[in-house]
Amino acid sequence: MSGEISTGKVLLTLSSLWSACGSYRFDWNETHIHNPEWPPHAKFHNAQTMSTGAVLGAAATYLLWGHRGPWTKARLQVTTAAASIYWITQLSATLYPGTALFDHARPAAGETAPPRWRGPQTAVAGVALVVNALSYALERRRIRSSFPNSGPR
Repeated sequence: MSGEISTGKVLLTLSSLWSACGSYRFDWNETHIHNPEWPPHAKFHNAQTMSTGAVLGAAATYLLWGHRGPWTKARLQVTTAAASIYWITQLSATLYPGTALFDHARPAAGETAPPRWRGPQTAVAGVALVVNALSYALERRRIRSSFPNSGPR
């Protein structure tokens, strides 16, 4: 059952690959890593974030397809966690003082501050986490049906 293709595994794979590659797509440009206005330490943290996404996405993909051994509930949990951590931390970044979803963000008409929760980052993170939760539910059900008398797998 470990190497079988299923809807849950395909969705989790897509989310993992997006975690691994998405930040490079959006941050490897003049607004982020090549921004001359950013000090080197800010670029360091941007690079660290991109590398974190790449490592977590690669780890989840490996656990899905490269790891030998049975596809168990524990392995599914670790895989889903690896595929979700990047997105959870992206959402949590909006809680830190002085952060914004956009550089030079201006408040919308009638607002006193730039939006802290409305933006493409929160939408993408939210979708990724919903996809991961759906993937987990589908795979959990598949594991249960494959091993009905094997206890709490």
